[in-house]
Amino acid sequence: MSDFFRARFGRNSHFLRSFEERLGIAVLILALLFVSAHAVFAHEFKVGDLKIVHPWSRATPPGAKVAGGYFTVTNTGSSPDRLLSISSDISAKAELHEMGVKDGVMTMRPVSGLEIPAGGKVALAPGGYHLMFIGLKQQPKQGETFSAALTFEKAGTVAVEFTVEGMGETGGMHDHAN
Repeated sequence: MSDFFRARFGRNSHFLRSFEERLGIAVLILALLFVSAHAVFAHEFKVGDLKIVHPWSRATPPGAKVAGGYFTVTNTGSSPDRLLSISSDISAKAELHEMGVKDGVMTMRPVSGLEIPAGGKVALAPGGYHLMFIGLKQQPKQGETFSAALTFEKAGTVAVEFTVEGMGETGGMHDHAN
């Protein structure tokens, strides 16, 4: 203990102990907040050999009838699996779509399924494969979540929560899947 503190507080170190305890508690609280915030932004779900990381959507303007859905799915198994269908209470129906460019024109079309290769990873992201929530029953609002069910050929059905990000977001956490 420094001479300043000895002179100031004498043998009674209660103040220092109290300060150290409070500092320790504050550091612990900050660490827990950091860990829980990371979990919110990089949430994941597991079914069979599949890991679905950071399902997200964009907020939509008032009156919008569709919204997109994105995530990364990793197959840790030794055989491929296939995403077959999507359902959600937020919309009348949900479909898997592929976006691409053909002859300089951007196109989007529904696809009947998406193979998840054994030991591989597939990203559903803006400008590529993605989900379409069609006939919105409510507008996805930034900061909120909504549930959906993904059905895979082998792994079965898994309930996931989509985090709604801002209208111009690109889903910064979707590429952090391991």
